Amino acid sequence: MSRIVVVTSGKGGVGKSSVSVNLASALASLKMKVCLVDADFGLKNLDVMMGLENRIVYDLNDAIAGRCSIEQLLVKDKRFPHLSLLPACKSLSFENVSLEHMKRLVENIQDDYDFMIVDSPAGIEKGFDYASGIASSAIVVVNLDIASLRDSDRVIGLLMKKGIHDIQIVFNKVNPEDIINKKAVTMEEAIEILSLPVLGIIYDDHDMIEANNKGVPIFVKEGHLLHACFLNVAKRMLGQDVPYMKKTKKHLLRRIFAS
Repeated sequence: MSRIVVVTSGKGGVGKSSVSVNLASALASLKMKVCLVDADFGLKNLDVMMGLENRIVYDLNDAIAGRCSIEQLLVKDKRFPHLSLLPACKSLSFENVSLEHMKRLVENIQDDYDFMIVDSPAGIEKGFDYASGIASSAIVVVNLDIASLRDSDRVIGLLMKKGIHDIQIVFNKVNPEDIINKKAVTMEEAIEILSLPVLGIIYDDHDMIEANNKGVPIFVKEGHLLHACFLNVAKRMLGQDVPYMKKTKKHLLRRIFAS
């Protein structure tokens, strides 16, 4: 049976979907069988970020209406043979789908995968309820600003109320210079506020924007810093004791944790 992980955040714009796409790709590169679930009904952007939008024949609407099987709904990523996407649908609203719909879809395929990575809508509305309702663990994507930390703290509390206690943090869009120049909070301060283990660190890089726009996950670019960052997070998810990814400046990681 697969490990079902919801990737969520307290507010939009923190890079949650980018983390979902690239983390799923990294796990698949490590020979894990991964299903990436787009649970952001009404927006549907993972297929675009992965460059798979032209290969989608069916969507969640078709599966719920019985026009296709769950196997027909899945789209395989040719770059990563172990990775499949379960796409959402722009025309699907929360009135057309229930938590039971989602649970049945997941139950039909979860034995085929090692991981199901569920990209949740940001915030605490129905979409979050549906996405978190099918998960057994969670990754909260956090930026090092007070608004992100405050909203993340609220989401963490809601996850715990739902019975999800296996929760870890991924710090995303980390700019070491902002931390050193006191334009952002330190990771040490953020950890004190959220009181959760850190799964990994993803550094801020403009190449991520270009990758998302071109539909080519940044993880595809071997040798890139962000490729190494996501590979590091994936290995930590698999229980490997690997250090947090560092930038090249000597002692930089120590300084940005408590500058």
